[in-house]
Amino acid sequence: MRYLTAGESHGKQLTTIIEGIPSHMPLLIDDINESLLRRQKGHGRGKRMQIEKDLVEITSGVRHGYTLGSPISLVIHNDDFKHWIDIMGEGPIEEDKKIRRTVSRPRPGHADLNGALKYGHRDMRNVLERSSARETAARVAAGAVAKTLLKHLGIEVSGYVKEIAGIVAEDNPSMTMENRKSTSEESPVRTLDKNVEQQMMNAIDQAKKEGDSIGGVVEVYVEGMPAGVGSYVHYDRKLDGRIAGSVMSVNAFKGVEFGLGFEAARKNGSKVHDEIAWKEDVGYYRKTNRLGGFEGGMTTGMPLVIKGVMKPIPTLYKPLQSVDIETKEPFNASVERSDSCAVPAASVVVEHVVAFELAKAITEQFPSDKFSALQKAIEDYREETRCF
Repeated sequence: MRYLTAGESHGKQLTTIIEGIPSHMPLLIDDINESLLRRQKGHGRGKRMQIEKDLVEITSGVRHGYTLGSPISLVIHNDDFKHWIDIMGEGPIEEDKKIRRTVSRPRPGHADLNGALKYGHRDMRNVLERSSARETAARVAAGAVAKTLLKHLGIEVSGYVKEIAGIVAEDNPSMTMENRKSTSEESPVRTLDKNVEQQMMNAIDQAKKEGDSIGGVVEVYVEGMPAGVGSYVHYDRKLDGRIAGSVMSVNAFKGVEFGLGFEAARKNGSKVHDEIAWKEDVGYYRKTNRLGGFEGGMTTGMPLVIKGVMKPIPTLYKPLQSVDIETKEPFNASVERSDSCAVPAASVVVEHVVAFELAKAITEQFPSDKFSALQKAIEDYREETRCF
């Protein structure tokens, strides 16, 4: 499985092409639109989410509610493009208009300056339009298809917020997957801890009032992954490594943890590793889940627990100082529309990029041309490993 995305933040549309989805898998447009809607929610979101009503159009690869096995193409139209035709149109433009619309002041923390240097763009709108987090809508669409595949295989994925601006949600290990999903959906900040919900919202409001931004930590929790998915035999086949790379590829993410994560560095080995046990009706399991469902680059059969650290969004309404690349004079950085906190929305994005990596690993390891063959292979493998 693989996917490509195309499109600019204020361009006509975002496009996603997915290859490797088995044939005969049930897939409805609502499976994708539900995920896109979740990405747009969250306390602290900016005005862009009031303009765009993200709905997907399936343009290939699906017929009568089932996948064909051929590439699936998805389109999300940008409603705001009608206001940006003169700026983002593909046709030639008069030179004086081009100069007046040129972005020459890079924003600290963004791809603006580095992208301009790499690709030789004097107008940094050519960089910021593609490097914008708007592209994550296309990635969520791809992940929604992957989540549908996982769901039909008995694998459930949930993403939510663990921390915003140092305000930490308490763990509740006994919470069921259904409760995780419903509780996070009901929360304006997508947290599972109602006791800190209002504190997080207050912190977001305060940052917005001050023209600043705040970051946080998101968590993805996965149930139903069979043991042994991934591999230890080569570095690029380790599933936790691939997941870490996918999380780090999401805009503004600067760190990834599995289970205890960095806390493991401050504990003895006896307090880090998970003892192995066996039950006849279950098979092998771990008495604890400190390693977050991974050992040796492979799943253990325990729930996967993956955390991602998101920095504060760098577009500030009290902008930081920068340098005009044309005059070399200091200026305050330019300001595009921005969120004061996008951590709740980012939890949805990370949930979906993780789902894609899990689905990809499964389709690599098991027969996956036809969905029925994949389902049977997974069922047989679960029974085989339970009785091993």
